[in-house]
Amino acid sequence: MLEVRNLHVHYGGIHALHGISLRVPDGQIIALLGANGAGKSTTLRTIMGLVKPSAGEITLNGQSLLGLRPYEVVRRGIAMVPEGRKVFVNLTVAENLRLGAFARKDPQQVERDLQEIYALFPRLAERQTQRAGTLSGGEQQMLALGRALMSRPHVLMIDEPSLGLAPVLAEGVFRKLQELNRAGQTILLIEQNARAGLSIADYAYILETGDVVLEGPAQELAQMDAVRQSYLGVR
Repeated sequence: MLEVRNLHVHYGGIHALHGISLRVPDGQIIALLGANGAGKSTTLRTIMGLVKPSAGEITLNGQSLLGLRPYEVVRRGIAMVPEGRKVFVNLTVAENLRLGAFARKDPQQVERDLQEIYALFPRLAERQTQRAGTLSGGEQQMLALGRALMSRPHVLMIDEPSLGLAPVLAEGVFRKLQELNRAGQTILLIEQNARAGLSIADYAYILETGDVVLEGPAQELAQMDAVRQSYLGVR
């Protein structure tokens, strides 16, 4: 289980996270929701070791992640799909996927996992020799997911997977996340589209300007008037 306790983050004089706490139990989809600037991406970047917290604790299965470099966090079992996908546009699909396994030392299993990724995302198998920059937005999102999965993460963190995608493509991405979760993958999902995030999550946290203002089972939050009015557009 991934746990964040009393996490504070400052950017210079800006207090970005105000002592937030959250838990990501094994085998669940946990959604972290909120508007732009709420602190969602900062939370993920801090867990990954890209941002240094000013206070608090981050643990995975009881072991602290504080002070680790991002590649060490990956080796501990956390992978992140960043906002905007960030694929290597001049490398092929296959090269992008293999880069996801950079920290592994089991080349034969890496090749088997590569074939599993192609089975999960058949479009990537069709385009494995193409440069990633020639893929559509939806295909690049699948590639970013596949690249993260190549590290065999215990926890898969995904930042705004629907960003910039047409609704039909976004729905396809969310179906893949549910498929991964049914296969046992633990997921921490950051999503500005609260309706979509709540529809697939087991539990959710709602951030506002660096504070957790609401949390609870996703379906219960989806029925709360405050959430429906502020985040789901229901009056």
